[in-house]
Amino acid sequence: MKSFLIIIISIFLLNMNAFAKKYNENDVVENQFILSKKFQIDLPKGKWIVIEKSPWFYYGMSHTVYTLVRLQENKLAEAISVVEWKVAGVHEDIINHVLNEIVFRNKYDGCYERPEYTVIKFYAKGSTHNCFWVGHHDFIKHIYNPEDPELSGARTKIKKWINDNDIIIPKVTLYSEHSYFSRLAGGRWFGLVYIIDPKIINAPDNKFITEDTSEYHKYNISNYPEHEKIMQKWISISAQRHIDFENSINAKKRHRLKLNDLSPVKSTNNKNQSSEMIEQLQKLNNLFKSGVLNKKEFEKAKKKILN
Repeated sequence: MKSFLIIIISIFLLNMNAFAKKYNENDVVENQFILSKKFQIDLPKGKWIVIEKSPWFYYGMSHTVYTLVRLQENKLAEAISVVEWKVAGVHEDIINHVLNEIVFRNKYDGCYERPEYTVIKFYAKGSTHNCFWVGHHDFIKHIYNPEDPELSGARTKIKKWINDNDIIIPKVTLYSEHSYFSRLAGGRWFGLVYIIDPKIINAPDNKFITEDTSEYHKYNISNYPEHEKIMQKWISISAQRHIDFENSINAKKRHRLKLNDLSPVKSTNNKNQSSEMIEQLQKLNNLFKSGVLNKKEFEKAKKKILN
């Protein structure tokens, strides 16, 4: 009987481990990033480099955060950070309180209305939350001088990799954040952040860099219609990604957010349509820069893709 139990447990562990993938820094990943059996994300097309694999300890909890980037030559085009906190059965009352403090009471960032967020949608009941928000960053400040003092030493590996590889980073980025936790869904906290250089989706230049003065700030954006179009497109892409995020982690139906009004970009045959749109815009921009297309042809083709 003992031998039989050992075999059963071994098979169980092998099956669990077979689904998980091991990633190391400087690995190149395409198509999909598999954090665990419960959490996989489809990557936008291209080669993604794992630049950070860091164990974090926060409020007594531990996890590993991965950061991946996609480059265009030596320029940072997109970045993704992904994490899964395993807190099931760990001092649940205390952990529930701590999670509430982190998500809803952090004075620097969190799942509540803030002036710098363009859109925020969330569900919160008891210890459960499902949160999605979109905004913009003064990216140099975000990386090198964050407002939250707890993050001042948290991006050491990212900064070192940028410096060691002479990577050019954008001054302004757009981002989306996705967070879900429920004791009813395995007691795991899933987190996901997307960051993009708006130039990738053919955004106009920025005259203002700081978070408050940026053309993308919700109090300023109506004065900059071209930036507003780009932000609306990013919101649409990000909302669809949150729907995909909910599907990936098997979020409870009653916890899911109503995002259909934000996410007109859909396809029954291809859930990566938003990523393909970004790729089409990149190719179009390259054709324009190389002189294959003139400005009139470029604007006509871009309008067709965006609409």
